[in-house]
Amino acid sequence: MLRLFRGSLIVTSQLGFISAAQVPCSATVSVKRLLTGVILCSQFLCQNTCVTMATATHSKALTSPYPNSKQERLKLKPEQVSWQTKWEEYNPPDFTADKVLVGPVWADPDDKKNAKEYKKIVWNKLDGKVNRQTYEKCKTYKVPEIDGRPSNPIGRTGLKGRGELGKWGPNHAADPIVTRWKRDAKGTIEQGKSGKKVLQFIAIQRKDNQEWAIPGGMVDAGEKVSVALKREFGEEAMNTLEATPQEKKKIKKAVDALFKVGHEVYRGYVDDPRNTDNSWMETIAVNFHDVEGASVGKFKLNAGDDAAGVKWMDISSEIKLYASHQHFIEEVTKRHEAHW
Repeated sequence: MLRLFRGSLIVTSQLGFISAAQVPCSATVSVKRLLTGVILCSQFLCQNTCVTMATATHSKALTSPYPNSKQERLKLKPEQVSWQTKWEEYNPPDFTADKVLVGPVWADPDDKKNAKEYKKIVWNKLDGKVNRQTYEKCKTYKVPEIDGRPSNPIGRTGLKGRGELGKWGPNHAADPIVTRWKRDAKGTIEQGKSGKKVLQFIAIQRKDNQEWAIPGGMVDAGEKVSVALKREFGEEAMNTLEATPQEKKKIKKAVDALFKVGHEVYRGYVDDPRNTDNSWMETIAVNFHDVEGASVGKFKLNAGDDAAGVKWMDISSEIKLYASHQHFIEEVTKRHEAHW
């Protein structure tokens, strides 16, 4: 199946899911053979499909005080978020959490305490095992010479530094959205007020702020996104970290079967409360639908790792979720023509 979504040509097959295929903006007319399909790309198509969140602005990324701290952000008016708005006096607080500054393996070197190593970072490219390219289609982020720090592609946040994020620039995450149809005791699929079928998804409750969210997490350096999707789901929703070897084997078999076929619903920047002017969250969200509820749906959910709770949550426009997760879930309902 070939379909266009948010600047990406999404290719799916009976064998599984394939990440979004980038369409080069430099092309005038080019032909790409993707699996069994042939895609004709014109300049008009490229110019339009490369626009993803360029027109977006910040909302949750302006959260003050900064999560898990007393650090206040510089207050911004909506029109002051864009870097295109001139503001020569702009000088927000510089904040990086202590747990990042101590230099854990997942964090970049500090630009002040370890300037020599910091200058070795290669921006907008694959830097060793660390992917420093943005998920935003056909885009690169700027690294002004004035401070040598990457600039948030959406705009100002009222705070410099890295906050709680380990990487300068994009911090990549993977969000597996596991869904099934809501059924009554007789196994009949239930309908919402809209008359459309009701979807459920596996939601976890974050320990840090008690908000409900998709059970995702960070992609480790050198790790494939497909591997990260399964790992994060297993750790947070099935608690594979504490499961017995026999339980792990059963869970792995079910998760592997379900995750063979997935549909990418979003790839790009995330309006996240942890974002700063120099570090920000990006993600790839993929939907894995358990049609009959006979795969992961038959296992008992067990919160683990960073999750305080886990459950099958009914999907509707009334749910409130962490960061941009509600937007991702809405896109899933559109794909399944489900109740929202």
